[in-house]
Amino acid sequence: MSDFASKFEVDGRIESEVFPELTPGFEPMGNRVVVQLRKPKSTSKGGIILTQETRATEKYNDVIAKVISLGPLAYKDPNTMEQWPEGPWCKVGDIVRVIKYGGDRWAVPHEDSEVVFIVLQDREIIGKLNNFEVARTMFPAFVS
Repeated sequence: MSDFASKFEVDGRIESEVFPELTPGFEPMGNRVVVQLRKPKSTSKGGIILTQETRATEKYNDVIAKVISLGPLAYKDPNTMEQWPEGPWCKVGDIVRVIKYGGDRWAVPHEDSEVVFIVLQDREIIGKLNNFEVARTMFPAFVS
């Protein structure tokens, strides 16, 4: 194991715990994309209950998200309504990496905490991850 990997604890939760099915109460317009940030953990791997301050910081600083919905102009030329030549960068359900400080963010209550949603412009999606397992094991923003 590399020094880098040994400093992080892989998030052992399943996808439905990290990205609970929840309606954001928002429909994107134009070229906007709505993503859901992962829900912060409430306890560490060792069972230590994380403080509310720690969870609040993690809640807004994550960059790994799940695509929830796309606006009607997302990944299209607004003049012709034709898709970009390379096609859409992502689709609903994809796990993506987003810019850290961009977009309009809001929280929706869920069980014992909140889930954060972000509306971004389509071009602000940095990249798509191959699958949930890759996100859990390769990106430090997804582990703590």
